[in-house]
Amino acid sequence: MTEPASPAKAPLVVALSSRTLFDLDESNRVFEEEGVEAYRQYQIAREDEPLEPGVAFPLVQKLSRLNAQLPGRIEVILLSRNAADTGLRVFNSIQHHGLAIERAAFCGGESPYRYMEAFHCDLFLSTVAEDVRQALAAGVAAATLLPSKAQRAGDDVLRLAFDGDAVLFSDEAEQVFKREGLEAFRSSERDAAKRPLQGGPFKAFLAAMHAIQQEFPPEACPIRTALVTARSAPAHERVIRTLRAWDIRLDESLFLGGWSKGAFLKAFEADIFFDDQALHCEAARDLVAAGHVPHGIANEAP
Repeated sequence: MTEPASPAKAPLVVALSSRTLFDLDESNRVFEEEGVEAYRQYQIAREDEPLEPGVAFPLVQKLSRLNAQLPGRIEVILLSRNAADTGLRVFNSIQHHGLAIERAAFCGGESPYRYMEAFHCDLFLSTVAEDVRQALAAGVAAATLLPSKAQRAGDDVLRLAFDGDAVLFSDEAEQVFKREGLEAFRSSERDAAKRPLQGGPFKAFLAAMHAIQQEFPPEACPIRTALVTARSAPAHERVIRTLRAWDIRLDESLFLGGWSKGAFLKAFEADIFFDDQALHCEAARDLVAAGHVPHGIANEAP
């Protein structure tokens, strides 16, 4: 008797806006200064001119190469505020650059977040902060990508770096720090060292990426993950025990005790870094691609 085939594993779906994938600064200038119709005519007149790569382009290339090794496990889709006729230049550019993107939603000026559940998105990257906030509210890991001209590593290893509190973890500990200060934070984390932190907006994405890592031999895995946090001892123990409780392994963990993260992210050769604090993203963006996660107490109105 033949054993039934194992069900196919659901792909990890990364959705991104056209302005993260390609350099659309000049096109956006036309839109802002001259309006929708001028923008439409501008794009139609240039729809056979390939767009230059944007900040997320190297990330998409690496994701595509990963999917070639594990067919069907990773999919990149486009969620765009463009209309279909202005979006034709984007699709032509995708084909020109040989990117494996087949699915897209062109939303004609509206936010694309309402399609994220239907596409089963695990991660959404955009330059529009409001779209990112809506995605986070819908339970999707999301970040606002900052402009960056940083040079990426030329190899095929995908390197993802994450802040801890309010990104991988909830902001429960950061709330103590913001409201009561450093010593209260340290005392609270020491007392709670054996109690796992609640998950943050990127927990599910990290878990999905960790599952893909497990499909490669440990010595030949083309994915590396890193925690890059301002925490230091004694606040490190709760983080380590939390990841152990989740059964998730990070390849590298950097506890920087408040030091600037940029030089460490450059040394790690991060393809992208996610942090809830805009200042950390601004400081890092000239060295690596940085995604601001507008979540938690650090992003609440004063």
